[in-house]
Amino acid sequence: MNLIDLAAREFRMKPDELVNQSMKAFLNRKLVNIESEIFLLVKKYGVKDVFEMDAKIQEGLIREEESYDDYFALDNLEAEREKVKSFLDKLT
Repeated sequence: MNLIDLAAREFRMKPDELVNQSMKAFLNRKLVNIESEIFLLVKKYGVKDVFEMDAKIQEGLIREEESYDDYFALDNLEAEREKVKSFLDKLT
């Protein structure tokens, strides 16, 4: 008997239900962390997303040299957020 089976028995749940609820908790926690990081970046540059940040860089309102790392971080965080949301949708 593995740990999931033991925990499921202890909490009077089916193993699949335990795994499902555990995945939801993990993904929700991950989503909160990602959204917190996104919030800090969009607030820092006064934008709503990476597209608006890109537009402001193109217009010269944000200096590319100073925002380079943050731009790619924001882009990656937004993509990661969509992946997490996609997994959450599949669990529901």
